[in-house]
Amino acid sequence: MKEHLRPALTMLLLMTVLTGVVYPLTVTGLAQLFFQEQANGSVIVREDKVIGSNLIGQYFDKPEYFWTRPSATTPFPYNAAASGGSNLGPANPVLIEAVKARVIALRAADPGNDVAIPVDLVTSSGSGLDPHISPAAAFYQLRRVARARGIEESVLRDLVAQHTQGRQLGVLGEPRVHVLLLNLALDERR
Repeated sequence: MKEHLRPALTMLLLMTVLTGVVYPLTVTGLAQLFFQEQANGSVIVREDKVIGSNLIGQYFDKPEYFWTRPSATTPFPYNAAASGGSNLGPANPVLIEAVKARVIALRAADPGNDVAIPVDLVTSSGSGLDPHISPAAAFYQLRRVARARGIEESVLRDLVAQHTQGRQLGVLGEPRVHVLLLNLALDERR
């Protein structure tokens, strides 16, 4: 029995050290060396205060701000501990009703705006945490934000254009607007 127990315990100790200490320290060290911003949460800091992340969206509902896409997380929007989509298919009545309610809310927030509502303003992303909206979703909101802030739509249009990020590596994904960074730029205009 001892001849089997000793190698098993030796292997357990060796694998514990390798996978529980050496590997995590190596991965953490490489992440800090090559991807420091991402490894530390891609935090956005203003005046020595953490106000958000480049990777996780934030909920905005005041008319003077651009709104993000809906979040599927619970119990509150953009809960990073509950990342995940709603898993509702396009024909699911619950999703259809939720989209209808979001359309009604967007129309009520901006009466007279009869432009087609971009799909990303009424559906959540796969993770439920996406900090970006499409340029079309930002342009859809121009009139409401301009009216609430008392500034010209052309000024906002330029601001949206300045905060529109292109495709990654020129070919991956779609152009997008980081909502928190856009709203921070709006606040800096005051």
